[in-house]
Amino acid sequence: MAATEAVATVAYQELIQVADAVAREKGIERETVVEAMEQAIQHAGKRKYGLELDIRAEIDRQTGAVLLQRFIEVVEEIEVPGCQVTLDEARTQNEVAQLGDFIAETLPPIEFGRIAAQTAKQVIVQKVREAERERQFGEYKDRIGEIINGLVKRPEHGNWVIDLGKAEAMLRRDDCLPREILRRGDRVRAYIYDVRPEPRGPQIFISRTHPQFMAKLFAQEVPEIYDGIIEIKAVARDPGSRAKIAVLSNDSAIDPVGACVGMRGSRVQAVVSELGGEKIDIIPWSPDTATFVVNGLQPAEVTKVVMDEDDRRMEVVVPDDQLSLAIGRRGQNVRLASQLVGWDIDIMTETDESERRIEEMRIRSEHLMEALDVDDVLARLLVTEGFSEADEVAYVPVGELAGIDGLDEAIAQELQNRALSFVEDRDQKMDARRRELGVDDAIAEIDGLSPSMIVQLGEKGIKTLDDLGDLASDELLKDYLPESYLNMDEANTIIMAARAHWFDDEEAPAEETVEATEAEEETAS
Repeated sequence: MAATEAVATVAYQELIQVADAVAREKGIERETVVEAMEQAIQHAGKRKYGLELDIRAEIDRQTGAVLLQRFIEVVEEIEVPGCQVTLDEARTQNEVAQLGDFIAETLPPIEFGRIAAQTAKQVIVQKVREAERERQFGEYKDRIGEIINGLVKRPEHGNWVIDLGKAEAMLRRDDCLPREILRRGDRVRAYIYDVRPEPRGPQIFISRTHPQFMAKLFAQEVPEIYDGIIEIKAVARDPGSRAKIAVLSNDSAIDPVGACVGMRGSRVQAVVSELGGEKIDIIPWSPDTATFVVNGLQPAEVTKVVMDEDDRRMEVVVPDDQLSLAIGRRGQNVRLASQLVGWDIDIMTETDESERRIEEMRIRSEHLMEALDVDDVLARLLVTEGFSEADEVAYVPVGELAGIDGLDEAIAQELQNRALSFVEDRDQKMDARRRELGVDDAIAEIDGLSPSMIVQLGEKGIKTLDDLGDLASDELLKDYLPESYLNMDEANTIIMAARAHWFDDEEAPAEETVEATEAEEETAS
């Protein structure tokens, strides 16, 4: 008997040693491994004594001794034999037993056969693997945004599996630099941009094309960035070919561009080498968007910038001989500048811009010549002073018109009278056309919509407040009133005015209910 106990003690001690070894090897908690062993023993116990039984195993954390027990519930009437016992029977073993209690019955140790041992091994391996996955996810989900080093392990469906030591990461084909050739055993640096928990384990996705990969590389090479003296405000990349990075210095004594370039270009060259020769333009960031886009289009020169803040679009004018440089090969320079600034950029030459300006002046002059019945010289004078529509002339103070060189108060008054006459006549025609189209009078009462705008809406099928209210503001501007001078805020106001009656309809039933209730109270009294 003593010999048997000695053998069991050795086996128990080996159990704890195995748990310690597995925990160290997999980098997980020892308690997790012991719990997996308990579940394996419990599973084996159920297979031996009955799967329906409530059998539990417990391993002593110090000695490794295994305690296998069957738990029986105390009930009034037995429904599951073997798992339940009546109160009278329970009190033969425990005088203070109560309904709902559990009586623990110790079972003899299990001698594992080949099948039972294999099953126990599978249970332990599965539990340990799950714990390892949880550890990996918990470790790497907090490392998103870091650069890691790994070894190329194997290809997988065109992608590469990278060995990180305690985990594996996926480097997709799209996240590799163009023309970059990887081989098994190569050491690579990459940027962790996503970690996802999936059934087969946490998936760690890394990239060498992500804009932040270049930003992190600069932080490693430039101490001023690491210390926060220089900030990287924006990055745009065409991976493997060219990139732009905007930097700002928080210390006026430090040049951010020079610090990133380094002595004889040593710092930027280290990043370029890591990125496979990718050319990098380092530009100073500016809070002024126009200045920033001028910097972003370097090395091209910019002569003029016209901004449309509502659509976040800008027109950039460059000298004729700078057009190809500003656009870049296959539009690369302007595309990267657009990504860097966050605005859409249209490039045009000074000649194109001059021709467009001349054409715009011609069109506006012809409109004013027809509306005000004036000659070309006077019409061009008004356009030069900023008047492009007869409406502007009709409602501007007369003194402002009289202040234009070459005009006196009498001429200014006559111009305004002609403009008013033209506007009234045009609006009457537009109102008649609106009625002909069947556009509701309620739309005509909305502030901000001119008669010509209402006709445009009617010709495109917008004839009721509901039709107008169903539109989005950007849809109204781009699809229905593309030639209007409305901005986004004005479009929002018009749409909300068209929707106002929807809310009135919701309140009406409540008001009717109040009135009916008051009438009933008066009748009752």
